[in-house]
Amino acid sequence: MIRDFEGYGRNPPDARWPGGARLALNFVINHEEGGERSVPDGDPQSENALTEGSTGLPKGRDLAAESMFQYGSRVGFWRLHGLFARAGLPCTIYAVAQCLQRTPQAAAAIREAGWDVVGHGLRWESHADMDEATERHALTEATRIIEETTGHRPQGWYCRYAPSLNTRRILMELGYSYDSDAYDDELPYWNHEHGRPHLVIPYTLVNNDVRFQRAAITTGDDFHTYIMGAIEMALSEPGSRMLTVGLHNRIIGHPARAIGLKRILDAVKAMPEIWVCRRLDIARHWMEHHAP
Repeated sequence: MIRDFEGYGRNPPDARWPGGARLALNFVINHEEGGERSVPDGDPQSENALTEGSTGLPKGRDLAAESMFQYGSRVGFWRLHGLFARAGLPCTIYAVAQCLQRTPQAAAAIREAGWDVVGHGLRWESHADMDEATERHALTEATRIIEETTGHRPQGWYCRYAPSLNTRRILMELGYSYDSDAYDDELPYWNHEHGRPHLVIPYTLVNNDVRFQRAAITTGDDFHTYIMGAIEMALSEPGSRMLTVGLHNRIIGHPARAIGLKRILDAVKAMPEIWVCRRLDIARHWMEHHAP
């Protein structure tokens, strides 16, 4: 892989977002619960990443961690679904295929809302160290299950943290329109490493509710201030930008945190300079107005 340290540099393109908007704002809900490492699923121990700081760390099955994941799908998803529905704003789902299978009510709600679904794994697992045959099977099965449960074949993909050196090429072979396995820009761009152009729409772990567990964000007010600060900064600069806000059912779905998200949604829906959109909308716009 060739590393590009300059990108658009001092001359980023005018994104020409719809309606003259200067900022494309995309909210992403990570729907992962039920796809994590789990002893009942044959794993040697439970997953405790992005839970509420379990200290016991059992060697085998961690019932507390399991319960925290279940909160995300049982309660958190529906709180977020309600917030976006009442605000009349769209969002994107990063969906683990096994999670969609285990939450058919959520899958139906996603279909009914018209939210786009980005593939986020057959299970919630890293692709970075998979051999090519294993990864190809995981990508193919995940694609099939997402189409089966949502009624639409996913056009975008995002791995858990890190892709392998084969991920993008396999996605292109499977017909994906874009991936978000990058964190290196604030606009989409075309990648040419595999013989033909492939769209990359970068994601973020910065404008993300993981900050509740990895930094000093502890309240809904903190989250509201943090994200609105990012929006204010982006709008204060010349040109146009894209901003993604990453959400997790089991993190931001708790009431004391979700109130911060509610205040963000209430604010941005009244700002005409912001285009709140799905990730698929960004992909389609870039393909139409910024051909490779």
